[in-house]
Amino acid sequence: MQLNEGKEEKEGFGKMAAPMTWRRLMYSVCTPALFGVFTRISDRFVRTHDKRRGSSLLLLAPLLAEADPTLASSRSPSSTGAARLHSRFHWIADHVPAFRVPGGRIHILHSPDEFYQAMKARINTAKRRVVLASLYLGTGPLEQDLVDCMEEALKRSQEDTAADFKVSVLLDYTRGSRGKNNSRTMLLPLLQRFPEQMRVCLYHTPDLRGLLRLLVPERFNETIGVQHIKAYLFDDSLIISGANLSDSYFTNRQDRYVLLEDCREVADFFAELVRAVGDVSLQLGPDDTVHMKEGMVHPYKGNRLEFSASARQQIMEVMNTARTQRHMLDLECSEDSDLELECGEEPSDTWVFPLVQMKPLGIRLDEEVTQRLLREAGGDTVYLTSGYFNLTQTYMKLVLGTAADYSILMASPEVNGFFGAKGVAGAIPEAYVHLAHQFYRKVCDLGQQGRVRLHEYHRSDWTFHAKGLWYYLEGKHHPCLTLIGSPNFGYRSVHRDLEAQLAILTENEELQAHLQKEQELLYQRSTEVSSSTFKQPNRYVKLWVKLVTPLIKNFF
Repeated sequence: MQLNEGKEEKEGFGKMAAPMTWRRLMYSVCTPALFGVFTRISDRFVRTHDKRRGSSLLLLAPLLAEADPTLASSRSPSSTGAARLHSRFHWIADHVPAFRVPGGRIHILHSPDEFYQAMKARINTAKRRVVLASLYLGTGPLEQDLVDCMEEALKRSQEDTAADFKVSVLLDYTRGSRGKNNSRTMLLPLLQRFPEQMRVCLYHTPDLRGLLRLLVPERFNETIGVQHIKAYLFDDSLIISGANLSDSYFTNRQDRYVLLEDCREVADFFAELVRAVGDVSLQLGPDDTVHMKEGMVHPYKGNRLEFSASARQQIMEVMNTARTQRHMLDLECSEDSDLELECGEEPSDTWVFPLVQMKPLGIRLDEEVTQRLLREAGGDTVYLTSGYFNLTQTYMKLVLGTAADYSILMASPEVNGFFGAKGVAGAIPEAYVHLAHQFYRKVCDLGQQGRVRLHEYHRSDWTFHAKGLWYYLEGKHHPCLTLIGSPNFGYRSVHRDLEAQLAILTENEELQAHLQKEQELLYQRSTEVSSSTFKQPNRYVKLWVKLVTPLIKNFF
């Protein structure tokens, strides 16, 4: 569940009393159920409209139709290291842009502190731009240090007369506006001091509107949908992660992080993606007011369908433009190996595919790619992890219905971000235990225990938030592909939130080894789930939790 990620998950519900009265129980059931009524009506209306207008993939049709049928082979010549793998996975480029980069420029970060220090160091050396996209920015001393780094960078740019230096921040409106001290108040001093160089955008889901917006309490409003992309860009370097900008994500909340160093084309793409989402978001002013850019449809005051169509057009324009440019460059660089080296100082043995999922806007690219990856896994091996294990029905059927081996890593109750929370929130880990138990029963009923294994992550005084997958081809000892970013394979990721991740495909043996090390380090802190796991006292699930979970699982 992504309601309040990190330490503040507990604090967001802290005002609710601990005892579970029948009145609170009915409220906890009815509130999500009421959300569901409004949302299902809205979703059905939008789906009907989208059927008439065509899916977001149709926006790619002109590019796909006009593409040279020999393009897939011509742009990855046999002389390049990535040719063999690309022939297996070249279909991904039919959906999204494909960037060829040297694998040596991709670095796996392993700890929250490493992630935090990498961001601070790169903000301090940035000369042209800092772009941050996250669910929210926390309000503690570590977050303030990060803001101070941005302030120093802005001051240096003025002293060096580098007025073209810009800082752009994209956050979620509901999560970033919660409470008296929030993400907005953290950034207002920078907006006031550097109004020409600082931009703060607050995305507001179009699904939270009208009566629903009035009825939903502040602590629940982000269940309807949020800006969930986590991309951190410094000049031409980029960190993609599932981690937010909050103290627990810098200290003891385990996530995944990949650093792309000096990869300008990929950085430019994400800068444009964040700009496009920012353009359809509320703009934060120095006086803490918000407004839409001129000519933009308001997300909750304007027409729902017009907003989604306009936002989809802007974001798909970024995707399509990047795809066209990459096709042209790949054709130039694939004429011969000498020319390829001119296009990059190092051999480009790795492909980077940005995957975007924005179902409220009619964009399903990540979902389409992920489904096909799982569908065509065959005899391969997939290590899949999610901090909040709540697979969609489609993903669940693909895992259970294919021949691939799966090792699925999830949070034990003790490392769930809601563990120990007061009131209703304290029961959330139980809901995930219940969902995991139901899935495990299906595995056993199908006799798939030898092919599909569940693991629980354990670590004292830590929480677990890692998501993504590592893909091992049959007979190989190192992964050739990973998915890393904000999606977690759950209903919210697919249907409600704005998500982005990278599919990284590589034949670089050193990078493959680093990916394997990352996967092994996470799984080393886990134990395999068996039938006895769910008989342990700390796996007991109250009856009311079992009854409520089917009603609210589509909100996490």
